[in-house]
Amino acid sequence: MENLKLFESVNWLIMDVDGVLTDGSIIYDSLGNELKVFSVKDGMGITLLHRAGIKTAVLTSRNSPMVKKRAEELEINRIIQGAKDKLELYGRLKEEEGFMDSEVAYIGDDYVDLPVMKTVAVPITVPDAPEELKKTALYITQNGGGKGAVREVCELILKAKGVFEQVVKPYIG
Repeated sequence: MENLKLFESVNWLIMDVDGVLTDGSIIYDSLGNELKVFSVKDGMGITLLHRAGIKTAVLTSRNSPMVKKRAEELEINRIIQGAKDKLELYGRLKEEEGFMDSEVAYIGDDYVDLPVMKTVAVPITVPDAPEELKKTALYITQNGGGKGAVREVCELILKAKGVFEQVVKPYIG
């Protein structure tokens, strides 16, 4: 069983997008429109976090209308795109939202995520991340990006806080 204690203090989950909420692929249609594939399982995990009062944010280096649409559908609290300096933007977000590093989990998959991962209480990465991220991460998901990695983390947070059964009860009776 995972070390749930690691996730007890988490009140804010910040997620990268490409390689975390997606599998990292970028698809273009014949008109040059960018397409992304998101997991509904990850979406349910985020919804469950929100039911427990845990805030979420997206912090991504790229700009994409699909990210904005998906994040709005999921009622993600903060959406930051085009983040060239993720650490600087994380600092601003943290100040605006009133969180401390000790309350934050961040899940990323590539080098641009490392500065934030080294700052937060619970740095998380996915199985196909570079070794440097795996060395920094306190948790490496079993599931890959876009394949339930975020859902996995959401459930761990909810179980660590002892509210998992409460937030899924409306669905399972």
